[in-house]
Amino acid sequence: MHFTKPFPSSAHSAPSPDGKYIASLFPSSIAIRSVASLAIVRTIKAAFDLSGGVVNFAWSPSSSRILVAIGDRFHVFSAPDGDFHGNVQIPQPLATKAASVSFGATDDEVCVFSSVGVKLTIVNIASSKIVEISNPKFFNAASASRGCSFRPTTYHLALLTRTAGRDIISIHSAVTREIQQSWCPETVDALGLEWTPDGRWLVVWDSPAHGTRVLFCTHDGHVFKDWRGDQPHYSLDDMDKYGPGIKILTFSPDGRYTAVADGSARISILNSRLVQEVQFHHSSPVEPKETLQIWQEQLDPSAGKRAVPSFIKATQAVSPPSTSPNGASDSRYGCNLAKFDASSSLLASRLDDAPSTIWIWDVPTTELRAVLMYHANIAKVEWHPSQPELLLMRCEGEAYNSIVFIWDPLSNGPRTIDFSRLSPSAKITGRADATWLETTTECAAVFFTSHTRCILLSLADDAEAEAALPWAAYGATNMPADSSTSNSDLDGNESIDMDKAIAELDDTFHFKKPAKP
Repeated sequence: MHFTKPFPSSAHSAPSPDGKYIASLFPSSIAIRSVASLAIVRTIKAAFDLSGGVVNFAWSPSSSRILVAIGDRFHVFSAPDGDFHGNVQIPQPLATKAASVSFGATDDEVCVFSSVGVKLTIVNIASSKIVEISNPKFFNAASASRGCSFRPTTYHLALLTRTAGRDIISIHSAVTREIQQSWCPETVDALGLEWTPDGRWLVVWDSPAHGTRVLFCTHDGHVFKDWRGDQPHYSLDDMDKYGPGIKILTFSPDGRYTAVADGSARISILNSRLVQEVQFHHSSPVEPKETLQIWQEQLDPSAGKRAVPSFIKATQAVSPPSTSPNGASDSRYGCNLAKFDASSSLLASRLDDAPSTIWIWDVPTTELRAVLMYHANIAKVEWHPSQPELLLMRCEGEAYNSIVFIWDPLSNGPRTIDFSRLSPSAKITGRADATWLETTTECAAVFFTSHTRCILLSLADDAEAEAALPWAAYGATNMPADSSTSNSDLDGNESIDMDKAIAELDDTFHFKKPAKP
């Protein structure tokens, strides 16, 4: 493995979608850093009042602009070059801020959801035009994406609203965002809607409380398929015939499969013809076999706080650790995560009653490929966006704050990477995060950030791949595969001095200090 020396960061840092730049938000500026050279290529000077909380700090889809949303105001800057600056204020109720702010289908469009869900405001920063849509059903940052979806290639907006106790779906023009048509779907309380990856169907599914039901609709509202799983089409008044209800619905990147996870321990896979192809059952105990590997996390008690988790391969049947007590309500059960990898051949899942276990399914062969068991709950599961069968995972808890797990089918269990051993202070301060860094080479890379520092890591193992590193122009340091060796060469402040002016935050109490003579 190869990694960079730590460089200054902040609580709000993010890599661009194309993986070429890293943006960090500071109280008085935004620093844009090139991944190739690890040098700051642009500093955007602006005074931000971060005391009210940052609603969002994100790149645009094309990696050419940066969005900074604070309170009821948001800024859009051109990055890494250009002089564009859009400054928009959307008034919010007293003492509140926008619930969610994000880019729309293009770099010129910003979607702002009000704090109490009164309206969705779509701002075109190029034409300075605003379109307001009342009563969006989902409006906070965690759920807003479930209620609005942009159609691939055409960018038509499908929005789910609710008025007078009824769900309403509206289709809006890709250019003006004016409403083109609307209808009331055959749902009682829709949980979400989304266009399929090919834009052919608009999919709407009902909440778990009202049974298993997925509607595949055309763009004008006609229902092509009403899927209810194993349940026949009984009337709504027949309460005894309801299924466990849908909790998760996701599409494979190539659009071949639709995964529907309900309140039970099963996942239904629908093919491109919208026919159920297979069902995956999370059975317990799990027995290892030739095509199924089970890996269990192990810790060395003698190592204390410096222990690095390792994994052993199970040789006999084992049950995933469960946190749900006997007699828990049905809402505690079911699948709460389902994600396809870039090749659409692997599916990662997690159960509510076994939050520390990841199941990995082989969709074409309809077999369980691997089971990964941890000591802590899984906080993040992320497939690599372009390289197949490469999974990044993180766990909850302070002991795992600096640790990232990487799994692929050919590895000897999940690989453990402890970034605290790469930091000069050997300690990660603040809440850390890690995500994949998109690259143009075959060498996958990871972006790791805390409140003060960032580190880039490449999974390249051989010397020949070193020249193909994203930051080859800057150089890199080798790291043992188990990441357990301390790196004394990082104990200095060389990387911090490189950008000292950017890393130093403003002194809040500067006005109390006596003036220098």
